[in-house]
Amino acid sequence: MTEHVIKLPDVGEGVAEAELVEWHVKVGDLIREDAIIGAVMTDKATVEIPSPVDGEVLWLGASVGDVVAVGSDLVRLSIAGTGESKAADTEKASGETLAAARQEVSPPATITEPSVTAAPAAPAASVAPADKRSSAESAPRTPLSGAPRGEGERPLASPAVRLRAREAGVDLRQVAGTGPAGRISHEDLDAVFAQGPALARAPGRQKRTGVDEIKIVGLRRRISEKMSLASSRIPHITYVEEVDVTAVEDLRSTLNAGRRQDQPKLSFLPFLIRAMTRAIDDQPNLNAHFDDEAGIIQQHAGVHVGIAAQTPSGLMVPVVKHAEGLDLWGTAAELTRLAEAAKAGTATRDDLTGSTITITSLGAMGGIVTTPIINHPEVAIVGVNKMMVRPVWDGSTFVPRKIMNLSSSFDHRVIDGWDAAVFIQRIKALLETPALIFIES
Repeated sequence: MTEHVIKLPDVGEGVAEAELVEWHVKVGDLIREDAIIGAVMTDKATVEIPSPVDGEVLWLGASVGDVVAVGSDLVRLSIAGTGESKAADTEKASGETLAAARQEVSPPATITEPSVTAAPAAPAASVAPADKRSSAESAPRTPLSGAPRGEGERPLASPAVRLRAREAGVDLRQVAGTGPAGRISHEDLDAVFAQGPALARAPGRQKRTGVDEIKIVGLRRRISEKMSLASSRIPHITYVEEVDVTAVEDLRSTLNAGRRQDQPKLSFLPFLIRAMTRAIDDQPNLNAHFDDEAGIIQQHAGVHVGIAAQTPSGLMVPVVKHAEGLDLWGTAAELTRLAEAAKAGTATRDDLTGSTITITSLGAMGGIVTTPIINHPEVAIVGVNKMMVRPVWDGSTFVPRKIMNLSSSFDHRVIDGWDAAVFIQRIKALLETPALIFIES
């Protein structure tokens, strides 16, 4: 027996370090070659680390949430034989695997394009087989029998598994996991559903006294850091305006009814993006980045609209590039492409970076007013609130109209309140008389 060290390889993008966001193994586990031992994150890309050899885990070099330098010892394994020749061959293969590793991107769930859900990472078993799927299906399942965990003990499961259980009304504390350290997988949930989800629900009303301590890691930590930066460095001014979207909604319905089969279904977002690009033509200072350390405003010619979207993993901002060059159908097609790329896990780094102005929406849960935080270093963000039918006085009687608020924030260091109001009033005029969107000035 000999010891083999797995180091953190170069995960690409020119980075020197990465954050460890998940272990799939623990000390004492027996693992197979190519089994996933863990995952690291750089910016918005999550990369899985495979084992280049068979072996037993002797030591783990970091905890979840730690930032690890490229080339640092990550895992030590006990392997049969000298392992020297095989290690040399497999180190190169491991690097090639990582270079080709796909980004794990969660979907923009709140945009009104097709909803998507990121595929959950497959947890490694204590003895990771080459065919994980067939092994999971053949492994014996432990049926539910009371509570397999003590009071206050947090079930171990991925965010995707937790979301699926929550939507099904399943109490994960009552589910026996078959993965390492009792980790609950999608297959464990399938076994519960086969017995009836009611079996996993906590009986009656019970006191809950446990306290969960959740370490902020991965994407959630990056969101936290970026929001703190934006809030601490940008003096926000938020402007709220009511918009009558009856006409644009009628136009949207008409266009959808007559669309070709090769054309995507129109949501409200393409109309808003087109209105924003027209308004930016009049006020290009809104389509900018502010380098506050250098005291320079970078005013962009291209309009790259970020769509802030909540996902099970956290906030993502897919970007519609060069919106000024897209018509209504082209904008809708690009939104659809971004949604489908996220669903397939093929969204690139370019798809998720480079926005110059952002739209944020909570969809039907958007409330009547929000106070959006600007996506630093941008200078403006347009917030979409929920649409409601309200009685509106037309001079002689009340008529039902579809009303929606826009809650938008601006960097008050470089954008005056007057300019913010002019910008939103221009968008309002375009949406309330949507024919103006299509008239070239």
